[in-house]
Formats: sequence, C-alpha cells, structure tokens
Amino acid sequence: MPENYRGDARQTGSLRTARLLLRQPAADDLAFVTRLFARPELVAHRPDPSPDTARQSTDRLLRDIGHWREHGFGRWAIETDGAPVGFGGVTVSKEFEGLNLSYHLHPESWGHGYATEVVRAALAFAFDDLHAERVIGLVRTANAASRRVLEKCGFRFEGEVMLHGAPTNLLAVERRRKMDRLPEESA
Repeated sequence: MPENYRGDARQTGSLRTARLLLRQPAADDLAFVTRLFARPELVAHRPDPSPDTARQSTDRLLRDIGHWREHGFGRWAIETDGAPVGFGGVTVSKEFEGLNLSYHLHPESWGHGYATEVVRAALAFAFDDLHAERVIGLVRTANAASRRVLEKCGFRFEGEVMLHGAPTNLLAVERRRKMDRLPEESA
C-alpha cells in the first residue's frame, strides 16, 4: 500500500493521498465535469474527439454517481487545495475481466504527478479494500503519456482490443500474492 494512502473509501466514499482528496462525486460537480469534458485536449484521443455536450456531461456524472450507489465504490472526484482537478478510480468492467481503472485530469493539472498518485491510490484501494484480483487500464494508442503512467504503476501491456470502434491498448496488473513477492517486499 502506498505510504500516502489514508482513508477507508468503502465506508466514507473518500480518501486522501499526500496531495489529493479523492471523494465520491456529487451533483455539485456538474459544472466542473461540463468544463472538463469540453476541453479539446482532454477528448483528443477518443474515436470521436468532439467535446461533450452539457447533456453528455450530465449523463457521465449520473453514471459515476449511479456506480457508487450500485457498487459502493467508483470513480472519485479529485481535488487539490480545495479545487477540483479531475475524476478517476476503479469501476466494474462489463466488457473485460477485472476492475477498470480510468482517470481524466484537467489539462492545467498535467505534469504534476497527480495521475500517478491517483493510479497508485486506486490500485491500493482495489487490491486492499475491494480484494480485486485484476485491474485493467484501457488506453488509446496515441495517448503515450497515460500508458507511461500505467506502466510506471505496474501495468503490463496485454494486447490491443476494439473499444467504441477504435483500437485500444489493454494493460493489466494482477494482485501480487505474498508468495509472489520478492523477499525484501515481504519484510
């Protein structure tokens, strides 16, 4: 578990890392979600790189809130210094084996290490709290920066899949069992 992971997100809906508050999304997040997914650089890697409409943003937020209601966990709203910077976490995958890790950060927050911090906290939560066996990440081929973040956090490329009509890299990380750990990790 990362040293900066604090909280019990299953009970409270939130946790803190060294610099971030990861909390359950709420209806009050709609204005930020609308601004976030209207950014062309944020949606550039989608098969249809058109920014989301206000209705699509509303639907996105309602899906995230609904996932929390149905499963007791989901993507968090991500804040730093009291301001929203993105959304990310793990959700149930209906198409692939394992929980699906995803994140979207406001472009002004890129390059600060927040993505790595979110991914590490989400993995600790998935494996330690949810007892997941496998977490996947789906990354468009052109999105080299997101792939590097996942690989830095232990994900390995498994192959290319079609997702929403476009080729997508599937990366995964499996729960490490005590017997699989190196001697210095189990001490």
